[in-house]
Amino acid sequence: MKSRPRFLIAAAMGAMLAPPAHARESLGLYGTWGAFRDPLVPRCYAIAMADPNAMRREYQPFAAIGIWPRRGARGQVHFRLSRAVAPGTPITLRIGSQRIVLTGGGGDAWPKDERDNAAITAAMRSAPAMTVYARDTRRRPFFSTWTLAGAASAMDAALIGCARPR
Repeated sequence: MKSRPRFLIAAAMGAMLAPPAHARESLGLYGTWGAFRDPLVPRCYAIAMADPNAMRREYQPFAAIGIWPRRGARGQVHFRLSRAVAPGTPITLRIGSQRIVLTGGGGDAWPKDERDNAAITAAMRSAPAMTVYARDTRRRPFFSTWTLAGAASAMDAALIGCARPR
């Protein structure tokens, strides 16, 4: 896979999340992953766009791992899928040798519980890639894949970014 220019990654990741661009602080770029801090919320997150593929997309898919210090939430996994998911159909994450069934709705998916959340973030540290499989509202299969080189460093930068008192 060809490497994407870092400035495009940062611009795209910055555009994906709701708060104004000036509110986010970059904590670093690591391969295809970036880490950011939003002091207004406060929250920190590691985020990456899905690898390009030729499939039709309704949304720009991304994976994010968030930290909300005031809520005591760390390492919360969220996937923005490339299409809306058909109700009642499985959403499956393949990461390394594991297959984890996700929950979600519309164009979003996340782990069913904290145990699956922890398994995903742990596997992201050593697996080369992860892929989410689902069926869209017309029951057509689709998938999104993320390269995980740099994910561990981005997750660590996000954790450290929200550990510092401000």
